[in-house]
Amino acid sequence: METLAWLTQLLQDKKTTIERLRRILFGPSSEKMSRVLKSAKPEGRGGIAAKKERIGVNRTPGHGRNGAYDYAGASKIKVKHDRLKHGQRCPQCQKGKVYDVATPGVLVCVVGQAPVAAKVYELEKLRCNLCGEVFTADAPAEAGPEKYDKSAASMIAMLKYGSGFPFHRLERLQENLGIPLPASTQWEIVAETAEVLAPVYEELIHQSAQGEVLHNDNTTMTILELGRDGPKEKEEDEDESQESEKWKQRKGVFTSGIVSTRAGQKIALFFTGRKHAGENLAAVLARRAVDLGPPIQMCDALARNLPKPLQVILANCIAHGRRRFVEVAHVFPEECRYVLEALAEVYKNDALCWERGTSPEERLRFHQTYSGPLTEKLASWMQQQFTERKVEPNSGLGHAISYMQKHWRELTLFLR
Repeated sequence: METLAWLTQLLQDKKTTIERLRRILFGPSSEKMSRVLKSAKPEGRGGIAAKKERIGVNRTPGHGRNGAYDYAGASKIKVKHDRLKHGQRCPQCQKGKVYDVATPGVLVCVVGQAPVAAKVYELEKLRCNLCGEVFTADAPAEAGPEKYDKSAASMIAMLKYGSGFPFHRLERLQENLGIPLPASTQWEIVAETAEVLAPVYEELIHQSAQGEVLHNDNTTMTILELGRDGPKEKEEDEDESQESEKWKQRKGVFTSGIVSTRAGQKIALFFTGRKHAGENLAAVLARRAVDLGPPIQMCDALARNLPKPLQVILANCIAHGRRRFVEVAHVFPEECRYVLEALAEVYKNDALCWERGTSPEERLRFHQTYSGPLTEKLASWMQQQFTERKVEPNSGLGHAISYMQKHWRELTLFLR
């Protein structure tokens, strides 16, 4: 019987692994509790209808179209009335006078064009039939001195780094539209523009270091120049410590995303290289003002996300721990239901704070009062599963509980 139970547990773990592989290949499905647990009850106060009821919203369904005010980037063209002017006699009643209306009529026309458009100025040339001198018309001021305007550089950079549009794909699109723009030219334009924006980049890093809450994480990135056989990255200075030499020997390449929030403003930074997210965050926080206290860092429980040389108030992400239970909910439905419903109450409390516009201090006190007991009870339940041998530590549920326990202790202490 023990062997049968052990084989069954291995099969469950294998199902869990296949389920995670399916999510990677086909994308994750919704993580809402009502879909994860088919027999789960409605979310109650957390539902959309209840949310509208709490905040006093009772909207009727709209047509879903965008109004003229939604086209903030469109060119505004004023069209004068072709027959009437301000102060003229009304053509309808012949007694009153017509005056301007504050709100004009609007007509939206959406046209297609190449992402990077071009204009060809044909400058007239005149030649003297006697001396042969050629006189060329002066170029208009809007032509500019450079072939590639600054707006073209901004558009290429936004497409590449803002929307993930590769250079070679933009090259094919531009060629099909009759405005050639080779990938190599795109890179030269962006590289030249980056030098101009370098002071802005450095100031963004400086401002991010002063943030109140910083989020960071890693993702893999492929850069041929930094590959296994590529050249080493450029050394920053001659007297680097042994610690900084470690990442130079790594073969993997990562892109670290760091989002800093302060006074309602957000700054997003991206660093690509062999450094991990924690090392990149440490480089940013090295510019933090001395008189400021340690910031709050939001990340998952991986050790490489921590800025080891510097002190931060660590706040691990509950969503990462919750996702572990979502992945094994089909194997352990009852246990996962208990965890997901407990976390749902914490999320509801947080949603109420945001709806009421509470300050960070009031939000903390609210969580300490209403979410603190929930987290302590859940922490005791997770420990009880191991001490009473209700869950095998090497099972899918055991791994989910162990992952959550890595940072659950800090959360319960914070909410006391």
